[in-house]
Amino acid sequence: METTHQTSTKQDILEYLLKRSQATAFELAEVLDVSKQAIRRHLKDLETEDLVLYSSVQIGMGRPQHIYKLSRRGRDRLQRSLNNHQSDRYGEFAVSLLDTLAQTVGRDQVTSILQKQWERKAQEYRDRVGNGSLEERVANLVNLRKAEGFMAEYHSVESSQEDSFIFMEHNCAISNVAESFPSICGHELEMFAAILPDCHVERTHWIIDGEHRCGYLVQARQTQSHSV
Repeated sequence: METTHQTSTKQDILEYLLKRSQATAFELAEVLDVSKQAIRRHLKDLETEDLVLYSSVQIGMGRPQHIYKLSRRGRDRLQRSLNNHQSDRYGEFAVSLLDTLAQTVGRDQVTSILQKQWERKAQEYRDRVGNGSLEERVANLVNLRKAEGFMAEYHSVESSQEDSFIFMEHNCAISNVAESFPSICGHELEMFAAILPDCHVERTHWIIDGEHRCGYLVQARQTQSHSV
């Protein structure tokens, strides 16, 4: 039972670092409701496994604080854990299939096929997110993406517009495909825009560009009134 709890806490630490990019031991203890001593033990174990790394930052007159981040190995380990090995095999098969198609019919034709696939997926999502408020639809989209292996979440943002949200995915369930066919990411942006046709959707973060998440700003389009 103790081993299971430790494993769970370590997983929570890795997932928090994936979402927030970095954190101190004190912050992790507060957020995960675990003692600072236990958090430090877990961080030491994760550091030994080369899953996290830290840098020392001087804050005020006190001792330097350690700021923890995921290592490349830690990110890869967590990615595999979130996607599971079966998804990895499917991803490898998908890349192999697309490579074969590209060699057979040409890369432009493959891009056209992927475009059709995302259009079909957008229609499926659009039917399932429903016709509620923008927040309800974004929340439904987050749940649909979670079910497909994405660590997704959203939050509202202060804006001059009434409805404005940041939609985030902290991992990429199709990363191996996206690395070989980056046009997929462009199709993903188009897909989200098609799912929410009354909104302006703008990419704010991109994992392929080396950032720790993919992010999209979703804003309701303002209807213009015309005076007679």
